[in-house]
Amino acid sequence: MAKKPQLIPNATWGIPIRTTFRAALALLIALLLVSAVYFTQNRAAQVLENYSTGGGGGCDLFTGKWVFDNESYPLYKERECVFMSDQLACEKFGREDLGYRNWRWQPDECELPKFNATALLERLRNKRMVFVGDSLNRGQWVSMVCLVGSVIPPPLQSMQSNGSLMMFKATEYNASIEFYWSPLMVESNSDDPVNHRLPDRIVRVKAIEKHARHWADAHILVFNTYLWWRIPKIKALFGSFEDSETSKLKVVKMRRGYEMALRTWADWLEVNINPNNTQVFFMSMSPIHDRGEEWGRSKAQNCYGETEQIAEVGYRGNGTDPKMMKIVETVLAELKTRGLNVEMINITQLTEYRKEAHPSIYRKQWEPLKPHQISNPTSYADCIHWCLPGVPDVWNELLYAYIFHPTKPSNQNLN
Repeated sequence: MAKKPQLIPNATWGIPIRTTFRAALALLIALLLVSAVYFTQNRAAQVLENYSTGGGGGCDLFTGKWVFDNESYPLYKERECVFMSDQLACEKFGREDLGYRNWRWQPDECELPKFNATALLERLRNKRMVFVGDSLNRGQWVSMVCLVGSVIPPPLQSMQSNGSLMMFKATEYNASIEFYWSPLMVESNSDDPVNHRLPDRIVRVKAIEKHARHWADAHILVFNTYLWWRIPKIKALFGSFEDSETSKLKVVKMRRGYEMALRTWADWLEVNINPNNTQVFFMSMSPIHDRGEEWGRSKAQNCYGETEQIAEVGYRGNGTDPKMMKIVETVLAELKTRGLNVEMINITQLTEYRKEAHPSIYRKQWEPLKPHQISNPTSYADCIHWCLPGVPDVWNELLYAYIFHPTKPSNQNLN
């Protein structure tokens, strides 16, 4: 066996053995630290590369499980969010079981990047981010405002409202995060941000310009539309609301109307959005939990009183319509061949499990409750929207991941 080399003091150098050993040890420690940082960063980069490209054993961010984590979650405190919505502030309105806040989404093959509010604000410096859609998208917008607001001193954040447009501004960054009310994406008789609960829903499936002019110059666009289409048939108006003589009203099946509206939206995007300047996202459907029999309760029950998640892997409630999301996928795939990539953020399956995270009765009631409602809380429980902090924060973590690490475009002609 070869002998180990010995450290022999060199009279010419005049360096003591102890000093040489300490220097070598310090160098070794430094090399180990550099190596650890390198491999950590390299692994993180590889994870992001995997789910960004989506190929070659790539990672699916949307398949995984909920992991209890009361050290890292919630990402902010309800009472410290300056612009929290009373519709979503469940603790404020009496909810005492707050465990729904302490769950982290863990993809099976990835590490979901940690949400960095400061990094997002830097990304949005001198820019606009606009959420467009219904009250579920508004809830996600409130979540985003709370997330970024947690690192901004209250005097340096503000809120303005102008009709259907609500604007959160981060003064120091000259950045705005906005919400625009457009529940059916295209024009409809439900476009009023306050008075929109009408018995007869009418949609101008070929008209979007009235809405689009409010978000045409945004740098990040986040769309959703689903819940307001969930009726068997809908009245499609060809023409204008003002000109009843030349306009035609036709009753169409819900999915047909949905497809026409999405194609109108896609056509507008193709003409007006520069993919070099704007990122576009579409949030998939958010599940509801209003039928207790779907997870083993009685028919009379819903999300009221629920404190645990649904454990069944792959669970899907009847309120979720895969055929509608298939329409979205088809429209987005066609749009991609025309040069614009709209990223689908698939929140549906991971949200299906969270029956315990709705506001239920713990929210502001806009009208006085009637005696029969008070005696039967399930009759007025909100099993559509989501408490904050909560599930929409995870939606925004997924959105954040795609904002910073978008899917790489294919080798197609973008001209």
